[in-house]
Amino acid sequence: MNHEIYMRRCIELARKAFGNTYPNPMVGSVIVHNGKIIGEGYHHQAGGPHAEVNAILSVKTPSLLPESTIYVSLEPCAHYGKTPPCALKVRETGFRKVVIGTLDSHDKVNGKGKHILEEAGIEVISGVLESECQRLNKRFFTFHQKKRPYIILKWAVSADGFMDKNNKPYPIGNSLTRQFVHQMRSEEHAILVGTRTALHDNPSLTTREITGRNPVRILIDRQLKVPENFNIFNSEAPTFVFNSVKNEDRRNIRFIKTDEDEDFLQGMIKKLYENDIQSVLVEGGRETLNSFVRKNLWDEAVVITNPGLFLENGTPAPDFDFTAEKTVRFRDNAVQFFRNKASM
Repeated sequence: MNHEIYMRRCIELARKAFGNTYPNPMVGSVIVHNGKIIGEGYHHQAGGPHAEVNAILSVKTPSLLPESTIYVSLEPCAHYGKTPPCALKVRETGFRKVVIGTLDSHDKVNGKGKHILEEAGIEVISGVLESECQRLNKRFFTFHQKKRPYIILKWAVSADGFMDKNNKPYPIGNSLTRQFVHQMRSEEHAILVGTRTALHDNPSLTTREITGRNPVRILIDRQLKVPENFNIFNSEAPTFVFNSVKNEDRRNIRFIKTDEDEDFLQGMIKKLYENDIQSVLVEGGRETLNSFVRKNLWDEAVVITNPGLFLENGTPAPDFDFTAEKTVRFRDNAVQFFRNKASM
């Protein structure tokens, strides 16, 4: 039996919930009987049934389950959360074989689900398309292994290297890249800007160009200079304000004090981890982006370039001397994708 075929289908299913499962990982599951898929499922959102349960419930002839193999892209959970452990559900269903893409590095699982199944006498195969399954949940794995969010940097730049015109906002991308950016926002847990960007652009940081969830908004505003009637504080999404003044919760706004006598950026990252933020899209200006680059505190970067636009004067793009893995054209815009190999 070609396990990779069915595991690829698990990954395809899992991707359907991209951006909707936080803080849970994306997981897909397929049930196979005599070489035929008889059930499929994936985890739709946190608090809902997990992939294995949805796959089991989709099978029209339950009597075939004990003679079937269940494939799952991530090790079945072994702890009680908002739902019972999937490892127990798989065991009780009586599957003869379980094929796992990758083990779960979460402290509450990390081999425990596999152990439960093996103790019950079920044949367990793991590590099928392991790297692909880990990439699927790179945010989840980074969060639990490195104790920090997965960090993606993003900015747009003119052909002559400026992010704005005469230090004032200027449209650089086209309609396609704007939609692309809003899609990115919907797929990440949070989005971050600094004081200057908030004051100059008054951004909402929402996904208004597409249909998708709004990310949690993060504002670095050490001295609380951004007025609370600005768009970043509206009711469309929660907002975390990292500052050096106060801790306070008000409506959808959480002010989080980070001490000046420590590394402010590292202190903020630590508190984002403590607040269960798994990924951050950094859309700040030059200063904010440079602070992440200097600390080598990034996993991916996306740079949108308009090769036909010359602004002549403005804020220079961040200092970023890396080679793109690929470039994609969006009509007259070029989008470059970078990966930080030092953080892998």
